Parts: sequence; C-alpha cells; structure tokens
Amino acid sequence: MIQLLNKSKHGYKLLCATLLLLLFLILIISINAGFIKIPLSQVWSAFFGNDIGNQRLILFNFRLPRIVLAILIGAGIAVSGAIMQSISRNELADPGILGINVGASFSVVLYMFIFHGSSFLTGILSIFLMPFTALLGAFIAAALIYGFSRKRGKVTPIRLVLVGIGINAAFASSTMALQMKMEPQDFMKTLTWISGSIWGTNWSFVLSTFLWLIILVPIAVYKSRFLDILSFGDEVSIGLGVSIEKERLKLLLIGVALAGACVSVGGGITFLGLIAPHISRALIGPNHKKVLPLSALLGSLILLGADTVGRIVMSPTEMPVGILVSILGAPYFIYLLMRTK
Repeated sequence: MIQLLNKSKHGYKLLCATLLLLLFLILIISINAGFIKIPLSQVWSAFFGNDIGNQRLILFNFRLPRIVLAILIGAGIAVSGAIMQSISRNELADPGILGINVGASFSVVLYMFIFHGSSFLTGILSIFLMPFTALLGAFIAAALIYGFSRKRGKVTPIRLVLVGIGINAAFASSTMALQMKMEPQDFMKTLTWISGSIWGTNWSFVLSTFLWLIILVPIAVYKSRFLDILSFGDEVSIGLGVSIEKERLKLLLIGVALAGACVSVGGGITFLGLIAPHISRALIGPNHKKVLPLSALLGSLILLGADTVGRIVMSPTEMPVGILVSILGAPYFIYLLMRTK
C-alpha cells in the first residue's frame, strides 16, 4: 500500500481527497445525530431557505460548533502526537501518555477550583483564558519531563517516555485531589470534561482553538524536515549539521502548545495522538511533510466519528468522546507495547 501511494504521482492527493469526502459524510451524519432529529430537507432550509421551527438555532448554536471543534481538536492532537513520536523516536509516545494532557488538565481544574463563582473569570473571558491556563500546565509538565529525562546533557527516547508516564501519574493524582474538594456538581462537570468531552461548546471555543491551530500547524509542517532528520538518530543528525537539542526543544514546544490548546476545550482525549500518526505512516511512509497533514485529517475523522457514535449509541444521553477513543486506542497501545523490543 505504501509503495503504491508513493509511486503514484497523485496517490497522496487522492488519499487526502478520499479522507475529506469521508469527513464530509460523517459531518452530514453528525448534524442529525442526537435526541432531536432534523430531516435533511429542513437542514437545507435552515442553511439556505426559511427556517422551520428551531432548526437553525439547534444547528448553528449547538451542533455545528461542536462538529467544527471536534475537527479542530482531532487535527491538533494528531499533529501533536506525530511530533512527540518523532522527537522521542518512540512509537508509543502520545501527549496523553507522556503526561502533557494531564498537566494541562490539572492546570484547568485548578483554575476552575480557584475562580469558582467569579463571573469575571468564568464567563466569556474564561474561554480565551483557558487555553493559556492549559498551556501553562502543559509547559510545566513538559519542562518536568524534559528536565528529568536529561542525563549527561542528552535526552534518550526511553527515558522521555518513562519519565512522562511518571509525571502523568503525579498530575492525575493531584487533579483527583482537587476534584475531591469540589462541590458534587462541579466534581461531575470536571470528571466528564477530563474524560474527554466537547459537549456544551460554542463559537467562542471554536475561535479560540482555531487561532492556535492556524498558527502552530503550519509551523509544524514547515519544520517537518527536522522531524525527518531526527528520526535517523542523534549521530546522523549531528553529522548532517543539525543542532538536535535545539530543534528537539522547538518541536517539543510546538507539540506541547497544540496539546494544551486542544485539552483546554476538549479535556483529556488520550490515544488519538497515538493512532492517527501510526495510520498515516502506514499509508504514506515516514515523510513528515505528508505525515503531519494526513495525521490532522485522520485525527479529525476519528474524533468526529467517535463523537457522532457516542451521541447515536447512547441517545438520548451521550458518552464522552474521550472514552470512545480510549476504547479504540487502548488495545492498539497494548499491541504496540507487546511488539516493541
């Protein structure tokens, strides 16, 4: 399959077009997924004609923001995962497994705990403050992981993953301790959010997430050549004149920022950053200039699909999207762990 796509001049473009078509089809299904069913004819009227009932309100205020946010979060986490796997040279790396997501989650839960009841800091302003809050937690987690992973001036891939797992456990325990001090209603809200949920979103959340991705994803694609070089190992990278520690740190910051921005609105969605890059490399090989955009497409496809299934299967209630992604990703992680030497 890889050879076929690489040899074909238009194979990569055809693959991306196919995934975009699948994403559009899932988007159409997702528009009508939920307790209130809207016939396609009324969807068309809500968009281009006369509104019938409250269809336009349901579509534009509730379902479309959620759909767009799922697409953005899926793309951001997938690109972050591809970066993490490359700089650590470990196929098990993922922002959720390494502790980046949990660090961001701890920071957001701490924010909610401290400023509970403050209308100024929990209203519309919090939508734009939350990414910075999550980013702070993600960077603290990344700094701890990077610092403890350094030995004799170098960061080895295996130490990076092992330290990340330890940091993950520490932040998860701290987050649970904070939740235990919350009111029961706030505890349930944070518990659902940490599980990975894009319920109750709006266009302000979409805008705040889009601004981060429109800046960081193109930068990641621009620096994709360094990801290719780093994948050959430190000795080869140094031989090619690359400052590996400098470039690895820059790429780590990009990956952490993407993860933090996505966690701030989508909660702790684990394994998505593991699955999407693996599928991308299996389809088109290790060229990161192609892997990163394809990972973004696959991440959006997986997350929107999981969110749609969660709304259909559990109707009239719904299952947090993070749980469905974990159900899919956990067996694959175990498979990778068993085959890793």
